[in-house]
Amino acid sequence: MRTLQYILNKHGLPIPKPDAVKWSQSQNTTNRIVAFTAIDGVEISTMFLGVDYNFSLTGSPILWKTMVFDGPLTGYQDRCAGTPEQAEAMHAAMVARVRLTTLRSKKP
Repeated sequence: MRTLQYILNKHGLPIPKPDAVKWSQSQNTTNRIVAFTAIDGVEISTMFLGVDYNFSLTGSPILWKTMVFDGPLTGYQDRCAGTPEQAEAMHAAMVARVRLTTLRSKKP
């Protein structure tokens, strides 16, 4: 059976936590934020979810999410499996997308 709950170990890497009760008791919300960027009132946030968002239950667990708040891309989001470094790369790509979209929306 596939584990749906994960925590981050002391190195920031996800590890499975099959027991839901122990998982809920071990949640550390202080280390779940990977990156946060604000650009002209638009906020981009990337975080560790703690729950596998791969609902197909095949392939790697999806544990990281980047989301845009405000601006032309508000509500846009991306998710990935992998490592904190991959989540940081996903965040950087979203920041670049927001910057490009913000610049385009400001042109007359």
